[in-house]
Amino acid sequence: MSLNRLQFEKSPYLLQHKNNPVDWYPWCDEAFEKAASENKPIFLSIGYATCHWCHVMEHESFEDEEIAKLLNDTFINIKVDREERPDIDSTYMTVCQMVTGHGGWPLTIIMTPDKKPFFAGTYIPKEPRFQRVGLKQLIPGIAGMWKYEPEKIKKATSSIQEGFDRSLHFEKGLFPGLEAVDFAAEQLAKRYDNKHGGFGTSPKFPSPHNLNFLLRQWYATGEERFKNSVEHTLTKMRLGGIWDHVGYGFHRYSTDEEWLLPHFEKMLYDQALMMIAYTEGWQVTGNPLFKQTVLEISEYVAQNLTHKQGGFFSAEDADSDGEEGKFYVWETNEIDKFLSDSEAKTFKSAFNLKPEGNFEDEATKQLTGKNIPHLTEPLTETDHKNFKSIRTKLLAERGNRTSPLLDDKILTDWNALMIAAFAKAGSVFGEEEFITKAETAFRFIEENLFNNGSLYHRYKDGEYKINAFADDYAFLIWAAIELYEATLDVNYLKKTVLFSEQFIEKFWDKSDGAFYFTDTNTEELLGRQKQIYDGAVPSSNSVAIISLIRLSRITGRTDFEGYANSIGEYFSSDLIRSGSSITHGLQAVQYVNNSPKEIVIVDNTSPGKEILSSINTVFSPFKVCLFKNSELNDINKLAHYTEKMERINNSITFYFCSNHTCENPTNNLSQIQNLLKPNSLV
Repeated sequence: MSLNRLQFEKSPYLLQHKNNPVDWYPWCDEAFEKAASENKPIFLSIGYATCHWCHVMEHESFEDEEIAKLLNDTFINIKVDREERPDIDSTYMTVCQMVTGHGGWPLTIIMTPDKKPFFAGTYIPKEPRFQRVGLKQLIPGIAGMWKYEPEKIKKATSSIQEGFDRSLHFEKGLFPGLEAVDFAAEQLAKRYDNKHGGFGTSPKFPSPHNLNFLLRQWYATGEERFKNSVEHTLTKMRLGGIWDHVGYGFHRYSTDEEWLLPHFEKMLYDQALMMIAYTEGWQVTGNPLFKQTVLEISEYVAQNLTHKQGGFFSAEDADSDGEEGKFYVWETNEIDKFLSDSEAKTFKSAFNLKPEGNFEDEATKQLTGKNIPHLTEPLTETDHKNFKSIRTKLLAERGNRTSPLLDDKILTDWNALMIAAFAKAGSVFGEEEFITKAETAFRFIEENLFNNGSLYHRYKDGEYKINAFADDYAFLIWAAIELYEATLDVNYLKKTVLFSEQFIEKFWDKSDGAFYFTDTNTEELLGRQKQIYDGAVPSSNSVAIISLIRLSRITGRTDFEGYANSIGEYFSSDLIRSGSSITHGLQAVQYVNNSPKEIVIVDNTSPGKEILSSINTVFSPFKVCLFKNSELNDINKLAHYTEKMERINNSITFYFCSNHTCENPTNNLSQIQNLLKPNSLV
């Protein structure tokens, strides 16, 4: 079998398809020029390496000689890794959602050589099934339309472009107030599952930004129901099958409402965002299970997703040996073979394993004879100690299985999320090792994903490639702020300011406001999009609005807050009407409306771990912290307002301001801790 052009790519997803009989091209000028010269439409297939239904479509159709011949005769065929090119994915996913009312991967787009789509869908079977058209019928139909009905295609492309143009425009207004926050919180409360935690029924996504938002709502209002719903959800997810109790780490999402049966892929961004949610959950509740979860996520990332130089890999697949979840599930007779009788009894009882299996097949709804370990109640301290030796044996046994594919590309945006998570957790728990991991990964990005001051999106096998997107800058700024607050090292603050200025220069819409997803040097497809809705990860504008506010409060630079205000005004109607879908962005509204606090620590040496820990352990989401070395002037240039702040009584001094009003400076740390508590607890 001849190799197609994907053999020269770095993306693990594209390389999965290099042996297909389909004559694939990567996204490149050559493909579009060939389509134009041969007057052929483009068949664009977008997916990612750990996507289960992408694997299904490949095995069923793209490895099939008959389908491949139809595709090769009719189209120029292009494969895109959505994680490498989120701009292409976002553009055509918007089209798919407009045309079909839904989206997902694999994403299938058929378009003209000038990139104008006229057909959109997701997974398409080889033969018609359950009212889904099959490729065997679709391809000849498209070929006939292309040849004999060009006016139909022209009409379809024109209609889709008009719809896409409308999607680029937002209804501007005033920066939202707390009524938008309250409305979003009540929307989530209505969807809250009192029995199993989480929101809605099935499938259930972790959506950690919803949990972070509700913790802030509790902090601001004192309403216990918001805190309780977060604690319940975090507990249920950690006990459920969405958590890998043997190897640690969270799977992508749950197919049922009980968090039992997951889609088994593990994504770096989920580990990062869940680490942040469990860290904040621990700050508020002190629940030891939440701290344990953070430590175990760290262990999973270290073992499975860390490059030898400290960057982080993207994901692990759901499938092995062509079967989803095979690596993770257990039969009871298998357990009986390698655990002692007492160990097997303990494990099967505690983790709900049954001879007939403990979950149903999604399609047949029949028990499978296989089991997903999950807990009904948290293990006691004694049970947890006993489980350690059992887990070691389970890990060793699982290590004999075929491992899921590792997607080992390194993405700037996802790495930045993991850096932010490690920095935050390190500062809250006093875990120096976490902060070291964050600093090492940050250095990795600086050394491998910057060139001549320009940031790039993807690193793989020594190669950086693809211009940075808005997510890359927004998330890296977030990471730099978290690193600054974890270390109070002024160099991270300098980098935060530098990256923010670059981000504004390259991505800001100077005429209308808000950040575009692509910079001016990246190919424009159907139009330059701006993103505000939070999906599996928060959107670039959502993250930017809160980071710019925090940076403004740290440095005293009101221009940064001006940009944040402009984002809020640009997306005003969406934040007000659809806030429960933009909960990360709404944290900015919570921030500015809940007496934000600024602490400046002044001393002649960096504050010790005890001082940092005592400030950071307190859940105070509307605060920033700045350190001024009284013997150096470097911070004065970044934050002019600190020029007159000096030590008093020849001792470490704390300056505390809230809601544009400042207290008298103090040497009393406990006084500062009290000022950071929620109003309802003071």
